[in-house]
Amino acid sequence: MTDLLAEVLEAHGGAARWQRLRIVTATIVSDGELFAAKGLPQDLQPRRMTVALHDEHASVLPFGAADQRTDFTPGRIAIERADGTVVAERLAPRTAFAGHALETPWDPLDRAYFNGYALWTYLTTPFFTLMPGMRVAEADPWDESPTERWRCLRVTFPEDIASHSTVQHFYFGEDRLLRRHDYHVDIAGGFAAAQYVHDIREADGIRFPTRRRAYLRRPDGRPDHDHLMVSIDLSDLRYV
Repeated sequence: MTDLLAEVLEAHGGAARWQRLRIVTATIVSDGELFAAKGLPQDLQPRRMTVALHDEHASVLPFGAADQRTDFTPGRIAIERADGTVVAERLAPRTAFAGHALETPWDPLDRAYFNGYALWTYLTTPFFTLMPGMRVAEADPWDESPTERWRCLRVTFPEDIASHSTVQHFYFGEDRLLRRHDYHVDIAGGFAAAQYVHDIREADGIRFPTRRRAYLRRPDGRPDHDHLMVSIDLSDLRYV
């Protein structure tokens, strides 16, 4: 473990505290250009997200209908009714995105898969680095402004974890709290994103950002504020 990673984990609540927890639930409201580009404009209805902390499993309720939820793992995405009846299902869901560009339409299972892996990543940052197979190294810092430099962790995800891209970069301020998350959205043509996080709160001993704004990332690394691809507001987080 790098010294920076140890400091980052401690700043967000500590590895010992994290290991005692099992799941997190949160109310989410999401929007952004990506969903419209995919033919699935996002409404602003609050939804309840449930994420496992030590294996990649997530669900959101409601989805598509009041009595429906998603069930996500890397090897399967499903839409189910509250009684467990399967409405739609896809195995090996990542393969369905072969050849996709940014403008390629998504079906509801595509949207559910994206939601599952993305929110799992966000709600377990930075503690997913403790999972087997994660490779973490310090990378070049980012100068956000002439007076603000953020240190960076480059994370290489193992093949059995679904996320935006294999290699992602996470930037931290002097307090070692997350400021920005860079990645490529491989399932949407591989576009580059710079996601800024804001309004860090604490729940059950864990510190987390409650606002996320993902912009197109320009070749110089700066965000293109004219293109807000995804926005996520989080509230009522509970870790158990």
